[in-house]
Parts: sequence; C-alpha cells; structure tokens
Amino acid sequence: MNVIATLQPAQAALALRDVSKIFASQSLLRLPWRRHTADGAKRVVAVDDVSLTVRRGEIFGVLGANGSGKSTLIRLISTLLLPDRGTIEVFGLDVVHNELRVKQLINRVSVDAAFFKKLSPMENLIYAGRLYGMGSEETHRRGLEVLDSLGIARKVALNPMEHMSRGMQQKVAIARALLTSPVLLLLDEPTTGLDPRSKKDVQRMVLSLRAEHDTTVVLTTHDMDEADRLCDRLAVLDRGKVIALDTPDHLKQAGGSMEDVFMRLTTDEEEAA
Repeated sequence: MNVIATLQPAQAALALRDVSKIFASQSLLRLPWRRHTADGAKRVVAVDDVSLTVRRGEIFGVLGANGSGKSTLIRLISTLLLPDRGTIEVFGLDVVHNELRVKQLINRVSVDAAFFKKLSPMENLIYAGRLYGMGSEETHRRGLEVLDSLGIARKVALNPMEHMSRGMQQKVAIARALLTSPVLLLLDEPTTGLDPRSKKDVQRMVLSLRAEHDTTVVLTTHDMDEADRLCDRLAVLDRGKVIALDTPDHLKQAGGSMEDVFMRLTTDEEEAA
C-alpha cells in the first residue's frame, strides 16, 4: 500500500499526547533534574508529559538548552526510542504500532550522522536511495540535484567521505535526508558546524522542500536567527517540559530578540545543578 497516497490534506502531520521518556541517570548525570524512585534508584525524565500538534506543511521549531530533551524528542518521533508514557502519531499512524509505515514517511538528520566513510557522497546516497526503494538511475539524478542545491561540487561528490571536513559531511547528511523528499523531515541541529554560506544553502533548501513538496519540518536548533527566520511556530523545552509554544513574533512580544526570549525562558544548567 502507498502510505503517502492515503494521507489526508487536513490531517495533522504530528501529534504528541502526554509523552514522557525516562532514563536511568547513570548515562545522563549532567542533567540536573534527577528523580528518585521508590527503590532509591535515580531516574532522569528527559521528556516530561509533552503534548503538541504540528500542522501539515508547517516548519516547527524546538528550542532548549543542552540536555533539555530536544534530541530525545526527535528520536521518539523517528521511532529510535519508545515512549514510556503517552502516544505519538505521524499522520494518524501510531509510531509504536505502525513503525514500518511511519518510517516510509520520515527522514532524519542529526548532528552526529553516520556514513560509510570509505564511500563517496554519491555512493552513500545511492545506498540510501535503495533502502527507500528508489532505482539507481532515479537516485543518481535526484542525488545530483540535491548536492548541487547544497553547493557540493560534482567532483567532490565522487571523493571518499573520510577526506571531507565535518561541515561538508553534515551537508551530505542533509542531502541524504532530502533525497527522498520526505513527508515529515526531522532536523536535529542540522546546521551545526556549517559556515554561514552553507547554512543559508540548507535553510533555502528547507523552505524549498516545504513550498514544492508540502514537506512538514520539525527542527531543533541553537541558532536563534535560524529559528526566527524558518519556523512558523516554536516550542521551548526546559527540563523536558514544554514551557512556551507560539509563533516567533508572539514570543518576542515581551521585548527583545529570540536570543532574549531563550535566555528569559530557559534554565541555566550549571545554576540548576
């Protein structure tokens, strides 16, 4: 069954209801909001009773300090983690009970993307395309289009990844995610490590995907200008909880820039520890 063909135009792209994720604190000791259970063990509530809805075609931003739960939230949506409480639906599909169908609709870019480093960017893209059922010719054509749009020269696209800078590798990770024109694109700090020109290339591509392919985007970022420029709405996470959710303009009504909003709403981790 073609999952994409069954999507309804008015359907929410993403719906989280009372979602929580809890870890043993040994792996997350830097988080200040550790809790003790009845048996005395320490637990970290990385995502704490989060509820939100992302509309189809929206670019939705998630802001928060390091350790606020942003990346955990993205991993939950992308089926890499299971929620301990609550439900997550992607276009009406529960991510736990319909994992394979959900994976057909999404693609994800993280700040620590993995590759076959001995292969070239194009070879990595061809491999990714086959995983999504794309033919070699289609993948090659689409891959060149995406690489060109991100400013990656064709001669560079044929060199091994291991010889590339961290920033260039991140651009290839973004190209890999854009290759399949996903219906829901999850971007976890995608422009970290990129120079200003490369950042603009990525931001332009995200806007183009939304305009041309009706792609919904969920973006985590520490770049306040990027959040202000790209996002229709923003959720601010602090200690795993959503403490604000509104448009950038409304969040700034109290005065100042997005950076001022961030500093006003979020907790300083060192002071809280």
